[in-house]
Amino acid sequence: MTPTLTDIRLGIARGISYGLFGPFEPFVATARALGAGLVRLYVYWSQVEPRPGLYNWSIVDALMSQLSGDEEVWVTVCASSQWGTRTPTDFLPPSPATSLEAYQAFVRALVARCRGRVHYWQCENEPSNVGLLWAGTAAEYVDQLAVFARAVRDSDPRAAVVLGGCGYDVLSSPPDGPPRVFFGEVLSRGQGAFDLFDVHLYDSPELIPAHLATVRAMMREHGDERPVVVGEYNGPTLFEFPELDGVVQQTMADAFAADEDASLSTTALSATATVETPERRALKLLYERMESLPPALQMFMKGCPSALDELRDRINCRQIVTRNLLALAEGVPRTVCWQLAPEVGNYEDPFTMMELMHGKLPLMVYENGTLGRRRPPADAFARLATQLRGAQSVTPIGADPGGGVRAYRAIGPDHGPVTVLWKDGDLIDGEREPPTRVQLDWREPTISAADALGVPVPVSVDGGKVALEVPVTPVFLSTRSPSRAASRDPHDGSPRSARTPRSSRAPSPL
Repeated sequence: MTPTLTDIRLGIARGISYGLFGPFEPFVATARALGAGLVRLYVYWSQVEPRPGLYNWSIVDALMSQLSGDEEVWVTVCASSQWGTRTPTDFLPPSPATSLEAYQAFVRALVARCRGRVHYWQCENEPSNVGLLWAGTAAEYVDQLAVFARAVRDSDPRAAVVLGGCGYDVLSSPPDGPPRVFFGEVLSRGQGAFDLFDVHLYDSPELIPAHLATVRAMMREHGDERPVVVGEYNGPTLFEFPELDGVVQQTMADAFAADEDASLSTTALSATATVETPERRALKLLYERMESLPPALQMFMKGCPSALDELRDRINCRQIVTRNLLALAEGVPRTVCWQLAPEVGNYEDPFTMMELMHGKLPLMVYENGTLGRRRPPADAFARLATQLRGAQSVTPIGADPGGGVRAYRAIGPDHGPVTVLWKDGDLIDGEREPPTRVQLDWREPTISAADALGVPVPVSVDGGKVALEVPVTPVFLSTRSPSRAASRDPHDGSPRSARTPRSSRAPSPL
């Protein structure tokens, strides 16, 4: 089935390990309070069928009990099993099933349990990331995908099958690079086995249109183009700073030099928290010289100067908006923000590469033992979700309404027309650049203007034209104030961010 996605939905992913390292904490209501119309989570074969034929529905029932019926649900299914796969594990890496019949029976039972409640079923995540997220070949992935698709379609014909995510490894690869070749083989041999193509967007936002064109061209080349959805995005990330490649790559090489065959089971990973692994030693050495590192790298590290932390948060707020608008304007109807909360509640370990790369991306943080405080990017997501609620599409308004300014109009929001504008500028120093004055048509009787940080923006309306100064921080023009979206939802226990973002033209600390 190829689903008809006629509206826009902004989603949020819970993370990669729901229920593996702690209890099944409720999270759907928290995501819904931020405006998410879609939630994504992972389910592992090991969680549902710990022994052959013995099913444990705890994770599934915990999810089902949180649903209101208004949200869409996306489940990524990972073939990680301690008995049913070539590489025994309860976490990572998933690997080919030793019996496709047993794997199909598991998927069929899982989908049947959720029939009518889960809208998207995904077979693995970024399988081209071989060794970490898939311990098999492209051909073996396709074989498993075909079995997966049959099981989903037999058990819930209304649900859509999502191809394993296409990530940065593929998008940054040359045409003859292993990740690109992997996906080429999957698309060539897997025709008809998926309904939606999932792409993950973590590098420069400006590359989003080109990345979407690339994956569509890849599908056309193999004769089976399907709708594209964005299963993961967020930023800033280290991928956006090529000048940091040297120190980051050296740290990664030191971290993983002696751990190529290390187990990624939950037991092994929990044990490494108290063991001085090469990864922890490498990250500790990096932290020891934090003050001498480039500020652009420091801002990804725990305990960096507060000015750098606040700068990173403001960039994150900007990119929550810009990444979405750039993808939506290319006809992508579903986007999923990575991620709602830390993988493990009430626990921090800065001495891992994953923490360095993604540790500051969660929208929410734990406070007093519970998931309860929004970070500034959560408020930016909520403002955007409020403005786009009910929208059917997003279109660009001209190529350049003035001085490097991008402008997009959302078609069909519940509360009237919405225009979003921002000026292209340097990732770090753009805040210090002067805004650009622009004029646009505005025929509505009222107007509200505020930026992605919730800061009001002065505008003037005269003769059907609105004039304003546009900075690098996106500005919403609408008939409804986006700042309302950041207030506490009456049905949710999560307060607003503890820190109110500063002006979008705050001095850069770099």
